[in-house]
Amino acid sequence: MQRIDHTYQVLYSELAQRTLDASFTSDFPISGRFITMESRGRRYWYFDTAKEGGGKNRRYVGPVDDEEITRRVENFKDLKSDARARRKIVSTLVREAYLPRPEPFVGEIVQTLAIAGFFRLRGVLVGTVAFQCYPAILGMRLPNAALQTADADFAQFHSISAAVGDALPPVLDVLRKVDPTFRVVPHQTDSRQSTKFINRSGYAVEFLTPNTGSVDYGNHPASMPALGGASAQPLRFLDFLIHQPVRAVMLYASGVPILVPAPERYAVHKLIVGSRRRNDADGTAKSRKDRLQSRILMEAMIESRQDEALADAYMEAWDRGVAWKEAIIESMRSYDENTQRLLKDCLAKGVARLGGEPNDYGLA
Repeated sequence: MQRIDHTYQVLYSELAQRTLDASFTSDFPISGRFITMESRGRRYWYFDTAKEGGGKNRRYVGPVDDEEITRRVENFKDLKSDARARRKIVSTLVREAYLPRPEPFVGEIVQTLAIAGFFRLRGVLVGTVAFQCYPAILGMRLPNAALQTADADFAQFHSISAAVGDALPPVLDVLRKVDPTFRVVPHQTDSRQSTKFINRSGYAVEFLTPNTGSVDYGNHPASMPALGGASAQPLRFLDFLIHQPVRAVMLYASGVPILVPAPERYAVHKLIVGSRRRNDADGTAKSRKDRLQSRILMEAMIESRQDEALADAYMEAWDRGVAWKEAIIESMRSYDENTQRLLKDCLAKGVARLGGEPNDYGLA
């Protein structure tokens, strides 16, 4: 893999900062004001604007202990939009640094959901569309074969969806701004709810949430108060993936500020689910892609000297129980000997530096 020149990494960081600043300005007009409220022992920012005829609208912004959000609240009146300059930065990163950009249709979907407030409400972009953001985050070029996708997946914790006291506009209306042929796909176990929306050409947008209960619960859609009428498909292991997501910018238009899983969590999560694609019609192909993405990310993190973060995520997953260990072992065995040796040696060193015993984590 090839490192991305440091100049472009700095340019990407600047874009991410300016894009988030600009989105914050457009989300919150100067006529409103920020307030704080406490919920379950934690303080959160909200934004109030006046209603016609009296009263006020209140929107959730984010936790007070998120330094990036609080900094923007404090500097709110000084923030200005610079979309044209940011668009030039996006173009430079794509043309000169060869960083991946999404297909225009995919970029428009993510941007439209971002404007509607999905990421402000602590939603996380997952799946291959999120994977496309990791070259810029890691400063490494990744193989294009692992970047292709035919759907977009968006995830949110149910506890967050229930607690924020805010919601997206109706999701179907939001998606139809991009393509009027989007329609609701009724859930197979409850036709009154939907976790998936699909357009005439077959492109699917699906909403997911962690399933931390029994396996049977995964068959039933979860009602999500913040998702504008959409429900979410519960999935095992997803809580590990979307815990403590990282900020990123999608290289579309003038830049779209998003949240994606931390790359180390994405890598380990794909290592786990890559051995569990047994019920899908195209499970073999998905399993192969999961393991490919996991290997690519782990190798990139090792090469960019971020193996300690990778080892930390690996240890957390391993310690979660027998099913997690078995899934990790099975996927590791699918790699050739040289790849297994490289990954295990580097993970073992990272585990040791973190005070763990490699033998306790299948890394003898």
